[in-house]
Amino acid sequence: MEQLTFETMLAVFEEIFGRGLFWAMVAAAVVVTLVYIYVLIRDRSMSMRKFLVAQLSMPVGAVAAVVFVQAMTHSHLRDIGGPVDVIVLLGVAAMGAIGIAILVYTAQSLIRGKTDDA
Repeated sequence: MEQLTFETMLAVFEEIFGRGLFWAMVAAAVVVTLVYIYVLIRDRSMSMRKFLVAQLSMPVGAVAAVVFVQAMTHSHLRDIGGPVDVIVLLGVAAMGAIGIAILVYTAQSLIRGKTDDA
């Protein structure tokens, strides 16, 4: 592999997660993102209370993402071999934390509706 291309990354992710699960995760991410944008436009502001709860859920999302990826790749923390592995692991944790925060904020906004506690 001489160059890292989009097609190569797509093939790697499909190989790791399986074609169906990978595209289901992509579809879920797109749907949650669109609903998040809808909620922000609908409310015209962010609720700091909902934002705090979403931030408090971030460690759970980070750990869940790392555990999920390790389960899919059949690896463990003891398999970390160098700095690149640590960087990838931190990236997975960051994406899991951000993803769960967006999901929690969106779910709260849909369930509770617009509140005036900004």
